[in-house]
Parts: sequence; C-alpha cells; structure tokens
Amino acid sequence: MTERYGDYSGASNPREVFGEALRDARETRVAGKLTQSDLARKARTSKSTISRIERGVPPIAGNLPALFDQIFETDGLFKRLYEEIISQSFPALYRRRMALEREALAVWEWCPSVVPGLLQTGDYARALFRANDPRATEEEISASLRARLARQDLLRSTTPPNVRVVLCESVLKRRVGNPDVLREQFAVLLRQGEQPTTRIQVLPLHSEPHLLMEWPVSFLTMPNHVTVVCVETYRTTGIIEEPEQVRTAMRAYDDLTSEALSARESAALIRERMETL
Repeated sequence: MTERYGDYSGASNPREVFGEALRDARETRVAGKLTQSDLARKARTSKSTISRIERGVPPIAGNLPALFDQIFETDGLFKRLYEEIISQSFPALYRRRMALEREALAVWEWCPSVVPGLLQTGDYARALFRANDPRATEEEISASLRARLARQDLLRSTTPPNVRVVLCESVLKRRVGNPDVLREQFAVLLRQGEQPTTRIQVLPLHSEPHLLMEWPVSFLTMPNHVTVVCVETYRTTGIIEEPEQVRTAMRAYDDLTSEALSARESAALIRERMETL
C-alpha cells in the first residue's frame, strides 16, 4: 500500500485520501476482497460507517485506524493518515507543533493553569472546550475532543517519549467540570505518573516568580537531539528555535523542577486533593 498521497492525487483533502486508501485496501486485499459489510464485521462497526468513511464524510472513530491497519496489515498507514486528518483541523502553527510532538524523543511540559492536553481525560477536555466556546455545537465539541485525544496515542506507542510535567498547584485547585470529572482526571495523573517514562511534579503556590510563569510551555526534543520551545498563548502557539533562547528557557525549566515537589510528594498531594473533592 502506498504511503500518504502517493496514489491518491485525485483526493482533495486527507479525509478523502483516507477513504480512498480504505476502499483500495478492501478491494485489493491479498487474502481476498472484502465487501463493506465484511469489513464492518471485522472492524466491529456498521456498513454505513464504512461507506461514509470511504466517501470522505466525517467523523472517523479514533479506534478504527488501528483496526484497519491490523486487518489489512498496513504497518500503521491508516494511523498516519488519521493523524494527518487530525492535524489539518488546526491552524498551521498548531499543525507544526503537533507534528513535532509526534516525532519527539522527550516532551517536557510546564502547566500554570490546566492539565496538559497529553494527559487530559475526555470529560476534563470537554469541560474546557465548552468553557472556551459556549456557542459551539455538540458536533464541534466532539470533533475538538477527538483531535485532542488522538494526540495521546504517542503515549501508548511501543516507544513513548520521555515525559516530564510540572503542574502549578493551582491546577489541582481549579474547578474544571464536576468533582467526578476531577477525580477521574487526578486518577489518570497518578496512573501516568507511575509509568517509567513519565515524571509528574507539582510546583507549590508559594514558589517564587519565574520566567515561564505566564503561559503553558512545552519543550520538544527531536531525534536529532535539537530542542524547540512551544509557548501557548490565546488561540495560537509560538515555536522558539533560536538556540540561546531555548537554553535560557531550559535553565528556567530546570529551576522549576528543582523548586517543585518530588514526584512522590506530588503524587501524595494529588491523591490528597482527589480524596477531598
């Protein structure tokens, strides 16, 4: 099966490429052609869903690309096409940031206000999307939610990046959704913090002011060991690549991690907050 747009130049967008690739895989399957009904049974979905996807009509459920790769033995093709669909739903700078994130060997996060998107639960993210755009339709919210949760696939890969997260203590005190939403979110933080490739720390509110305090900041270290800094602001993101500025930001992040509670102390604080909700 040809990668990406190679044999699908007639398609006008990534969603149509996905649909054409799926139809091609179904009709030229080495083990024998599948009808849409056959594929629906194998993928545990409906014939109408397969038909809609092949016609390029959204949405595509997040679990289906991996199932298609398994059924057709396409070595991650449909997963990559799905990631392209997700990334195209964001402005150009966000798309570049997400592309860098997918390739990163290490992801360091500073989070002054909310849990980072890589670790958000669906209900927590939904509450944020609803607060950010009260007039959004349920379909629009669901599309944004699918896009955010799709980013988390990199944490479940066979070679996840090394993740370091420093949360301001205010993140634990901020009401996002109802207590059940927060309890579930804190439980996810605790579980993820137990992973050997993840460290989560909490910076106490009484800490001194620092360079990074105003905005969420991500440090992405690429396979060539070059690090870029992504600074989130209102509805945009800035990508800093100038080496001296990156080094200055990294020194500030090192100071944060030294001022923050240890991973064990942070987990205890998260658990305490979870139990008092």
